[in-house]
Amino acid sequence: MTQSLSRLVSSLGADDAVPITCVTAEAWPAVESALPGPQATFARAADFAPKAGRLALLPAPDGRLGAVLFGLGDGGDPMLAGKLPGALPPGTYRFAAAEGFDAATATLAWLLGSYRFGRYRDTGPERPALVAPEGVDAEALVRIAAAVANGRDLVNTPANDLGPAEIEAAVRAVAGRHGASVSVVSGADLARDFPLVHTVGSSSPRAPRLIDLTWGPTDAPRVTLVGKGVAFDTGGLDIKPSSAMLLMKKDMGGSAAALAAADMVMGSGLRLRLRLIVPAVENAVSGEAFRPGDVIRSRSGLTVEIGNTDAEGRLILADALALADAENPELLIDFATLTGAARVALGPDLPAFFTEDDALADAVSEAGAACADPVWRLPLHKPYASLLDSKVADLNNVSGGPFAGAITAALFLRRFAPATRAHVHFDLYGWNPSTKPGRPEGGEVQTARLVHALLSRRYPKA
Repeated sequence: MTQSLSRLVSSLGADDAVPITCVTAEAWPAVESALPGPQATFARAADFAPKAGRLALLPAPDGRLGAVLFGLGDGGDPMLAGKLPGALPPGTYRFAAAEGFDAATATLAWLLGSYRFGRYRDTGPERPALVAPEGVDAEALVRIAAAVANGRDLVNTPANDLGPAEIEAAVRAVAGRHGASVSVVSGADLARDFPLVHTVGSSSPRAPRLIDLTWGPTDAPRVTLVGKGVAFDTGGLDIKPSSAMLLMKKDMGGSAAALAAADMVMGSGLRLRLRLIVPAVENAVSGEAFRPGDVIRSRSGLTVEIGNTDAEGRLILADALALADAENPELLIDFATLTGAARVALGPDLPAFFTEDDALADAVSEAGAACADPVWRLPLHKPYASLLDSKVADLNNVSGGPFAGAITAALFLRRFAPATRAHVHFDLYGWNPSTKPGRPEGGEVQTARLVHALLSRRYPKA
């Protein structure tokens, strides 16, 4: 358990914990009538109504905090409980039993909402603790929340303290906890075997690398996760304006999401052969930087004309996907903070995803809805592939026009994993622009919990 999360404590001694009644608008009349007289009077005086996120602290007879009312509104969304750790005073709390209340989701939301990034400054007073509800797999929830917290820490860490080597160290740390093996390709071997990764990363004094984690029995179904690990993106010679560079420490958010998902999968002991591939680079500006108009032969053999050096993420993913595709996994999933076009279409909270498999698309959407990690499918519209045509190479890395940027990026990636039919590409933002319940402002590992839920359904523990 990371120190940046609230504690879950044993149900022993729960009678001393302050009860939290999470109440919907429909249930409020019955809840109000069951309150002790003084507390009911206090709630009315405080003008409490069970609107989503509303909070009332009710006194005990001795003047101490005796109970908490928390509004869930009309929908009864238990993820709203993620607001509580930042709203309650220090102490120990428990969820009061209520018919139909999803205590497991509310507990996870509590843990996710208690996260604070504390590497560089004090994060304030001790956060409240929650008594683990009876019948809830608290250990599993803690594992999920800790994996999310670790991923958020990576995204929040600035590039001066997180480069390709530190991304490798983070992968090795997670691998060490689960007995996974890690191999790394760098230097001359990288230039020979992963030329696009080498090309993008060669402009930085911080050496690029290809990180490859494996875990699980070799005879189990093969699932491969690929995460974009651009520690910082200046845009290269097609340099970004300063305003567009401010959040580029998060351009490795795909690798953080993939690592968080892998951490959850390994911690859950799912019956699969997991592979995690992270191409880790920094896209810098120097005399060694690749140029617009360069033509690079990729690992797959396809030649790529560089139309824009700021479309570097798809380049490093192309080599990583070619490596993954050669093994023909049963399922291939890649995660990337890839295009602004996806954000224009869907905003920061809703990652886009692409797949040719309709049944898999339905399963992805259902898993996201079930675990409050939502996504939206966009089409792999094949006629748009012609927008990537090049006059001198097999394809260009950009379309050169303003249309369908997320779709053309996804179509570019598909060219490098032709043998794998069950392929999902997530185009993430990787950042919460403002605090929402369970999602503090800052780095976010979008789709990691979704992928864990999806794989848990498909490959349950032996």
